[in-house]
Amino acid sequence: MYRRLLISLFACCALLILAAMGVSELLTGPAPTAVSTLSTGFPAEAVQIPVMAAAQGNGADTASAERSVHGWLARGVRGRGMVLLVHSIRSNRVEMLGRARFLNRIGYGTLLIDLQAHGETPGDRITFGARESEDVEASLAFLRNNFPSEKIAAIGVSLGAAAIVLARPGFRLDAVILESMHPTIKEAAENRLRLHLGETGPALSPLLLSLLSRRLDISPAALNPISRIGELDAPLLLISGTDDRHTKVAETERLFDAARQPKEMWIVPGGGHFNMHAYAGREYEDRISGFLGRYIRGED
Repeated sequence: MYRRLLISLFACCALLILAAMGVSELLTGPAPTAVSTLSTGFPAEAVQIPVMAAAQGNGADTASAERSVHGWLARGVRGRGMVLLVHSIRSNRVEMLGRARFLNRIGYGTLLIDLQAHGETPGDRITFGARESEDVEASLAFLRNNFPSEKIAAIGVSLGAAAIVLARPGFRLDAVILESMHPTIKEAAENRLRLHLGETGPALSPLLLSLLSRRLDISPAALNPISRIGELDAPLLLISGTDDRHTKVAETERLFDAARQPKEMWIVPGGGHFNMHAYAGREYEDRISGFLGRYIRGED
């Protein structure tokens, strides 16, 4: 009986480890897609932006290698500002096309990018904002170099939002909009485990985070946007939905409390985790154009 109990316990532990390994592989595995064809009528050009990415080894930077971020650049009306658009996890720049169309329609130029390991931008692993932040830094440098007289804003969704916040301090933005962003990687993991495995799912979180840390060679503490959001020296709009089961309203409120002024928060009734633009439609466009108008164009 005792032996049978030990065998059962061992089998359960083995299953839990295998499940966590499977989830970690699913979360970090690359999501390449071909996105080279633009829909008719959107005035954009394909661009490739070089990134000097630090190679990771034994917890330290050991070498650098150049790769390129793939994206679409749509020029706007001169003097009206540029907006960097950064997609969510396991997606690509097409997710941000609706936002780009609306912004371009009211005069903004836009740059839509594929984060590393997404779309057409190469990468071995999704890193929850750590290496993706290098793509944001390179894209902002590209905009500063090519449009030196324009004010620049950034809109990021989920992973894209985290990549903006986790970028190295010192880069300059004139306005930032962050949608559906988790405060810590622990909460992000627990919410997703609960969503897919039920209330017992979060028990796997410590094991999952340990596996992710080993697989990516990145400390979980380096993946917490709430520890960095106070370094954003730009007007901030935080957006979340009341029905978002990946990032809860209380988590967004904690992010808001940790951010600098000036800051605004919009909690969207009935909104979920992805594509708030598609969900809220005209109200989304009115709020975004109003926020950017105040801080990019100086409108009342």
